[in-house]
Amino acid sequence: MSRTPKEAKEPKEEPKPAAGGNAADEAGGSEKGARKERGGKPKDGKDAKEGKEGKGKGRPAPSGKSAKVVPTNPNFRYIVRVANTDLDGTRSTALALTRVKGVGLRLAETTCRLAHVDPHEMIGNLPEATVDGFETLLQSLPTQVPSWMVNHPTEPILGETVHLFGPDLDTRKRDDVNVMKMIRSYRGVRHERGQKVRGQRTRSNGRTGMAAGVLKKAAKEAAAAAGKESAPAAAPAAPAAAAPATAEKKA
Repeated sequence: MSRTPKEAKEPKEEPKPAAGGNAADEAGGSEKGARKERGGKPKDGKDAKEGKEGKGKGRPAPSGKSAKVVPTNPNFRYIVRVANTDLDGTRSTALALTRVKGVGLRLAETTCRLAHVDPHEMIGNLPEATVDGFETLLQSLPTQVPSWMVNHPTEPILGETVHLFGPDLDTRKRDDVNVMKMIRSYRGVRHERGQKVRGQRTRSNGRTGMAAGVLKKAAKEAAAAAGKESAPAAAPAAPAAAAPATAEKKA
């Protein structure tokens, strides 16, 4: 079978320069046209800025801090005092009561329910009589809640169930530590030394005083200095001790 030769490719026609123009300019114009066809129309600076501004306008604004609620109650109190503690009147009742030492969120919500107060109501809107009743309720909690909810279920001295809060809690804590120190219990000794009390490890954490390496180095230097001082003083004492022995032999 006879193979027919491949048809020769037709040569591309080069663009003819226009009259009065430059061939280099024509070539440059053709290259720019090819680039535009490949990559599309390039954005101008103004168009790019408009696109960015449009994107920013479409996005929602970042949510910052919520605006403070302006109370409409003429008798609103911004500072409420309970158990010698200043509470923020703009906070909800349950969260504001947690500022009292010895009162957690569970006890705060329980106190609100016993006082028939909405725990989400701002404490500054409550009348003074209701706020004063909170302290009375906290004192009577052991008789109204289970013993596992109070912080002193068994009082060692009186043998009663007591819940301490406010300054009374700090005073009782300090007294308990002093009693442990007086009876020289293990916990009292650890309190005196400033060490961990509840059985934690102290090898890598809770160290007090100087570092061990510094102490060893200082001890070695002191021992070396003491050895140098004692060595010359012991040398002349040997001949003096040998003198009486020679005298006895002559006698």
